[in-house]
Formats: sequence, C-alpha cells, structure tokens
Amino acid sequence: MNIVEVIGQLADLKSIDYRNTLAISVLIDLFIDKGIITRDEFARRATELEGETMAEIIMKRRIGR
Repeated sequence: MNIVEVIGQLADLKSIDYRNTLAISVLIDLFIDKGIITRDEFARRATELEGETMAEIIMKRRIGR
C-alpha cells in the first residue's frame, strides 16, 4: 500500500467519524428535546460509562443491569 492510499483511507475515516459523531449528536438532542432524557442524565451516564471497560458494559447489558 503506498502513501497516497494510506492518506486517502485516513481522509475517509475522518469523514466517517464526523458523520457518526453528527448522527449521535442529533439523536442526543432529539431525546433531550422530546423529554426522553435530560442533559444531566446524559452527562451522568457518560461519566459512568467512561470509567468502565467495554467488557463491563457488555456484561451489564447481558444481565439486564
């Protein structure tokens, strides 16, 4: 793989990352606007998840938390 291909793939990843981040932001805003969650609930949950490993998150989901 040459350097031009690598740079092209990195540009593609940045674009995909941007679109995914935008989609997540839109969903969060819609949930907040519709009263499904509050900003505080979201922030609190994000802080909780930030401290957990992926394995812990998956295990909690399987056991129904």
